Amino acid sequence: MMITPAETTPAAARAQFRAGLRRPTSGCSAGYAQANLIALPQGQAFDMLLFAQRNPKSCPVLGVLEAGQLSSEPLLGVEGGDIRTDIPAYRVYRSGELAEEVSDVVEQWRDDLVAFLIGCSFTFEAPMLEAGLPIAHIDQGVNVPMYETDIACEPAGSISGPMVVSMRPLPPHLVSDAVRITSRYPGVHGAPVHIGDPEALGIADISAPDFGDPVQIPEGWIPVFWACGVTPQAAVMASKPEFAIGHAPGHMLITDIPDTRLQVP
Repeated sequence: MMITPAETTPAAARAQFRAGLRRPTSGCSAGYAQANLIALPQGQAFDMLLFAQRNPKSCPVLGVLEAGQLSSEPLLGVEGGDIRTDIPAYRVYRSGELAEEVSDVVEQWRDDLVAFLIGCSFTFEAPMLEAGLPIAHIDQGVNVPMYETDIACEPAGSISGPMVVSMRPLPPHLVSDAVRITSRYPGVHGAPVHIGDPEALGIADISAPDFGDPVQIPEGWIPVFWACGVTPQAAVMASKPEFAIGHAPGHMLITDIPDTRLQVP
């Protein structure tokens, strides 16, 4: 059985996903940046780029593939990866509605699609673990919980929608460590956007995430929320462009970018 442990290189992990392995990528290929995918027709690409520029906490851009481009050496390595096959699972949207969730999008891909790679908070989980912080969804063997909030992103042209957040509960005495560590990675969402009461974000039931899986929160632990790169897919669902492709939430592109390249002092 194929697995993708923390020690697996990005190229080896992508090869396993290309061969059909499907699993969330949290904990895979420690030390390398992971990325969210959103691909839109060229006619909407500028609006998405402007949306990302106006909402950098939710949409930190690691790279953009031009229309017709399927790979990029800084992101997918010299072996020639393929954005259509190297992610464990994809979502296909038609007029804002989820039409398919598939293991590759070779048949669905269009030559006019511009692919945006958005930084993912899975990237800073390795330094959190190294510092002794628990990651509940890794410990419990589930996908990270993600929630739509009632915070509206700044719109751009035809693109608008709510901020999505991921949640990792922590013991109170470790919250400041989590803020300190993750604030050094602004290219993958950086410091939390909220700590504590989920209702302050418009989240009525923390046990029912909109994406991913619920996690058990030990008594006394505090939910900590980070901006999430599923935000562009929430914008697609709200804005309803005629076609878009994204990753299945929690199933990321593992890039060749070392996480140290995204770390600031």
